[in-house]
Amino acid sequence: MNAQLPHKQRLLRRARRAVIKIGSSILSTDAGIDRPRLRSLAEEICALHQRGMEIVVVSSGAVAAGRARLGMKGRPKSVPQRQAAAAVGQIDLMALYEEYFAAFSTQVAQILLTHDDLANRRRYLNARHTIETLMEARVVAVANENDTVVTDELRNFGDNDNLSALIAGLVEAEVLVMLSDVAGLFTKDPHTHADAQLVSVVEDVNRGATTYAMAGRGALGTGGMASKFAAAKKAAAAGIPTIIADGLHPGVLPAVFDTSLAVGTLILPKGDRLGRRKHWIAYTLKPTGTVIVDQGAFEAITQKGRSLLPKGLKEVQGRFDSGECVRCVDPTGREFARGLVNYSAAELEKIKGLHSAGIESVLGYKLTEEVIHRNDLVLTGSAES
Repeated sequence: MNAQLPHKQRLLRRARRAVIKIGSSILSTDAGIDRPRLRSLAEEICALHQRGMEIVVVSSGAVAAGRARLGMKGRPKSVPQRQAAAAVGQIDLMALYEEYFAAFSTQVAQILLTHDDLANRRRYLNARHTIETLMEARVVAVANENDTVVTDELRNFGDNDNLSALIAGLVEAEVLVMLSDVAGLFTKDPHTHADAQLVSVVEDVNRGATTYAMAGRGALGTGGMASKFAAAKKAAAAGIPTIIADGLHPGVLPAVFDTSLAVGTLILPKGDRLGRRKHWIAYTLKPTGTVIVDQGAFEAITQKGRSLLPKGLKEVQGRFDSGECVRCVDPTGREFARGLVNYSAAELEKIKGLHSAGIESVLGYKLTEEVIHRNDLVLTGSAES
């Protein structure tokens, strides 16, 4: 028996909620959207939906569609060109989704998000409530980054890979499916090595990504296999398994959800599932500063689950206000946690190294005894294992 099957049967047998990410390399051609392929995927998604599954689709392709409409040669190079292409292409993309899903009696809705939407707690909750309401109404939400108004995402987000993991955590999906133009993770780059072997199961998501071949990104997309592995790691922290599969293969989605078939690479979730709020702190918020702690504080946090107190604080880097997310770094310079601070950087500079009892005498007030309360603190990196 393939090593993937026992895990797949355990994890997917009763799965009822999935996020399916479709990359640019799957949908895009030099002439725009590959309509037959999109229609085929729509049929497969609708079949799953009609079996009772709740599905959110994260779809790339807007930039490639707009590039073709605007007559651009190759991938747009400047951010304004990409934003213009996205603005034009998103209309085409959603029109096709509506047409093809309607052919199978399924309604779709458009969700456009930016990182800021998910970093702001109120907007994060609003997005979750909206998607939950759509699923209750048996509507398939089609999500995409709002490329027309952002710049960082166009350069760094990984072609919706990261967004798909964040949405999977947002809606508490039971599986994240990432459709690529490669069948999964390989021991070597399959494009250049005939003896490359497919990795059927990744049991330890903290195993270095360099262990596997990370194919480079294509001309029509921005995400390579490295970004998919990073997204799978985020999903794993939320207790969500990820399957990376070949989206060019007809019937890929029925095969993914068939527990008797091994398909692509299954990346297993971690044992301890982060709560939605802690997952939001660790993987959605962008740190605005860094606090360096001493060895005693590092051990108290990582081994005993304690809060960070001023006494254990050695150095403060960056400018941030109370309530913002910061990186926690050990004496060797390694990040081991992230958390929400109770004091600003300026306040922490004044109270670092002090016992909590001395906070009020220095600041003239005491908001709380902790720099970061353990409920707002999430272990990251190797400290997780």
